[in-house]
Amino acid sequence: MRRRGTALWRRAPHEDLTPAARRVIRLNNGFQLLFNLLWWMPVFYAYQRDAGLSDGQIFGIQSIYYIAFCLFEIPTGLVADRIGARNCLWAGAVVMTAANLMPVFSPSYPGFLLHFLAIAAGRSLTSGAASACLYDGLRAEGADTHYLRAEGTARALGLAAKVVCWPLVGPLMVLAPQAPYVLSAASAAGSLGCALALPRPAPREASGASRASGRREAALLRDTGAALRALRSSPWLALLMVQGVAVFTLSRICQVNLFQPVLLRHGIGEGSTGSVLAAMTVAEAVASARPRWLGSRLSPTAWVSLLSVALAATLAATTVGGPWTVAALLCVFAAITGLCYPVQRKLINDAIPKDAPRATLLSVESIVDRGVCALAAVAAGAFLAAGRLDALLWQSAAVTCVLIPALHLALRRANRVARTRGAGTAPGADAGSGRARALPADEPVALPVDEGAAPRA
Repeated sequence: MRRRGTALWRRAPHEDLTPAARRVIRLNNGFQLLFNLLWWMPVFYAYQRDAGLSDGQIFGIQSIYYIAFCLFEIPTGLVADRIGARNCLWAGAVVMTAANLMPVFSPSYPGFLLHFLAIAAGRSLTSGAASACLYDGLRAEGADTHYLRAEGTARALGLAAKVVCWPLVGPLMVLAPQAPYVLSAASAAGSLGCALALPRPAPREASGASRASGRREAALLRDTGAALRALRSSPWLALLMVQGVAVFTLSRICQVNLFQPVLLRHGIGEGSTGSVLAAMTVAEAVASARPRWLGSRLSPTAWVSLLSVALAATLAATTVGGPWTVAALLCVFAAITGLCYPVQRKLINDAIPKDAPRATLLSVESIVDRGVCALAAVAAGAFLAAGRLDALLWQSAAVTCVLIPALHLALRRANRVARTRGAGTAPGADAGSGRARALPADEPVALPVDEGAAPRA
């Protein structure tokens, strides 16, 4: 592969996309939109309360969900690298379709537990495979500079669909209480069609031993070893994965677990949660499609660190003010998440060596994220049970504001060490100044693949 220049903010015009690359982007957009369109998200807390579950049971299920996600990520990432990311996508869509129907037939604690366990399995099948499929599909067409735009656009379209659909949940539940879960199952079935329509990737180079059907277990172990070697040989990649923990954990815990308790504490009833969530989704969708708004004065890694601290501070600020202030702060929180997520995903993908098992490494990142979320869900349940929601938010902000600057200093040190050893400039930093170059006014952030940034596995 031709080595790219050191410019970090590259122009990626639409005209250089091949028809195959455009098809990959369109099908990825459809898959991400339908797979993640969970109609029940704004009302699942109230739905479970109406079914007779206590707060302890609800948060207990969430903690089990995160732990199960971690456990499922271990085999599914390996499977994705062996059977192909495309096959993992359609398998995940099948599982998600069945998962969304479970509460319809069993609205009880066992039913909801199985529901979230199946969701963990379906999402783990696609968490690393979706990014790997898009990234490799564009790279195969020589369009990898479009990855960031495609990732952000897919996320923005998915969020826009939620804005349109979530306000309809209340009226639909009046007609049929199970409607959000049935519609979620129908959406997941639609994502299956998108996955099946994706073009088949070119076969991966493999040795005779890995091609032999009787040696599949050895091949899985070999991919695991390759992933671990890539992490060991690239402190930059490992630190980037840790950096993303704050973004994922704060956004997930706020927008899923603490969203309704925060609103209820400030007098915003269940009838308005859909509207507030829709407003948050608009903010996140707009920001996700415009990562170029971050500008070029700071490197991408610096932006992720800064935005992580801003997320924690915004969440803590929801403890003061009235209902309108809280709703506005939650929208700001969502917008920051939208800006940060595509840049973080691009940094991780560019730091992965070309020949390393990409889906396995992305699953490792997801395991770390979900593991921290499992601990955070347990802590959130304990704080809520004790009536100390404000203390939870302030303590989370304090921990984030201490750890993120320290992690950013470690990233800068790893970057300097890599340059000193002649490994090339790490993704997200300018070789001369450590800053990003100028961004064209009409283009989003597009970080190049710098193969010198991380040694090959």
